Amino acid sequence: MADREGDRRDPAGAGAPEPELVDGLVQLSFLIQEILSQAAVRHDLSVAQLRLLGVLRDREPGMQELARYLKLDKSSVTGLIDRAERRGLVRRTAHPQDGRAVRVAATAYGQELAALGAAEIARQVAGLADALPGADRARLAQLAGSVVRHAIGRPHSDADAGHL
Repeated sequence: MADREGDRRDPAGAGAPEPELVDGLVQLSFLIQEILSQAAVRHDLSVAQLRLLGVLRDREPGMQELARYLKLDKSSVTGLIDRAERRGLVRRTAHPQDGRAVRVAATAYGQELAALGAAEIARQVAGLADALPGADRARLAQLAGSVVRHAIGRPHSDADAGHL
């Protein structure tokens, strides 16, 4: 039984997907992917390099940690880092506690591209919600954060409200 007006769930409670919800989220993801792709092209980067620079904006992970962040296998990350290093976007450094391990950091040039890309992407993604009143924009941000936290298995807490 529908518990709210406009609820399109299966009345039998079988968990049937809500076509409007699915379509809306998929279409939104396409818009965001297009924004990311265009930003990468404008800065002569691949989307993977753009994601890499985004991860490296505030951390210097090891290769395995980087593979987890990017959801890539270690050999793919190695190739990505090799190409980014040749372009002067990143540098490898020895891990201070383990000389065999390698950490990856963005160069000044990589940091500059990351900042430019992040600002451009933020403007465009925020612009997607321009038609919404302020309260709806805030609610959308809250709901999107909840969906993402649930998908990655991270419970909500007041301490990380608004941050992933």
